[in-house]
Amino acid sequence: MIHLFINGLAASAGGGLTYIRNVLPRLAKRDGVCATVLLSKSLAGEFEETPGIAILCSNGALSAAARFCYEQYEVPRMIRRTGADVLLSPGNFAIFRSPVPQILLSGNALYLSKDFARDLRLRGEYRMWLDNAVKAKLAQWSVNTAECTIAPTTAFSNDLREWTGKDVIALHHGFDQESFFSNCAPLPQPSDEKLASTQGSLRLLLVSHYNYYRNFETLIRGLAILKKRLTPRNVRLILTCTLNSSDNPGSYQAESTAALVRELGVSHEVVELGAIPYNSVHRVYRACDLYVTAAYAETFAHPLVEAMASGLPVIASDIAVHREICGQAAMYFPRFSAEDFAETAILASQSPEPSATMRAAGISRSRDFSWEKHVRELLSLAGTLAHTRRRSENNCDLG
Repeated sequence: MIHLFINGLAASAGGGLTYIRNVLPRLAKRDGVCATVLLSKSLAGEFEETPGIAILCSNGALSAAARFCYEQYEVPRMIRRTGADVLLSPGNFAIFRSPVPQILLSGNALYLSKDFARDLRLRGEYRMWLDNAVKAKLAQWSVNTAECTIAPTTAFSNDLREWTGKDVIALHHGFDQESFFSNCAPLPQPSDEKLASTQGSLRLLLVSHYNYYRNFETLIRGLAILKKRLTPRNVRLILTCTLNSSDNPGSYQAESTAALVRELGVSHEVVELGAIPYNSVHRVYRACDLYVTAAYAETFAHPLVEAMASGLPVIASDIAVHREICGQAAMYFPRFSAEDFAETAILASQSPEPSATMRAAGISRSRDFSWEKHVRELLSLAGTLAHTRRRSENNCDLG
């Protein structure tokens, strides 16, 4: 029997939330495994306790600073009380005085990204730049503190190794194809009507909240080029967000991007569906022709796997993570080149043979990502750490 303590306080959105939602049900089905999971009050109600999974809840909403202090002082006490063997920290930051061996999941490329730091300075986002720099230092210390650090791709594990000087294990995140496509939930009516209005157009899709590192601006500038070159065929860039700061998580300001849309005369071509429930987003993928992303920083990018599984050819910025995830299922362009993005999209949309090859390669590649495999390898690492700790303690007792 191995007992994991999972510190899920940072899992509120994005990859952290996806991780918790997929890993917990699979841990619950494992014989010889039990887990105690610490979650925020807002998320705890989503999960039910089972014979193998105990849920702990933090006291109310915590700011980032308050959560960090809570984790450093309260979580070690909880670990001791529960008798856990291994701590799993999926939120980029380690518990610096963990009483048990710790597996850190490091998954934020922004802490290492020179492009992001430069982007923030150019936008005048100096407070965000300073906040990211402080968190980057904590993330670096965290990798050096934890007994074992896991990254979701080999590309990012190499970056972390160069950044910290410590070995980092690459362990791909998974994808549940059956669950993703089996839900019959319809799209929200306003989004469904907007999507239907694009029928007959070349539909380019980006699944993301608005943020800076997904580099919306390059796609929008490329869209303006496509509009001219593909005339009389219509082209649409379909977004699963709105270019309105208040509608998106985080403190990213979307107004300058909305202004760019108006300036370039592509307001009709940019279709803002708004946030789409995960259980119906597969309908959006399957209604589109190409998946596009100009992101300049990534650690895994689940939408790429979802797009490949949906049979969409991918047009992606040429960064190492994208090449690792997509391989032959994508065509690549320099991450800040709107001209090259447009040329690549035209080639993919007008050349049946490359598109068919990418579709087939993507469907095949998407099957390589498995949450079952991820959990199996994670538990193997945890078992090794727990066994090493017990053997060390026994040797000390004998001494």
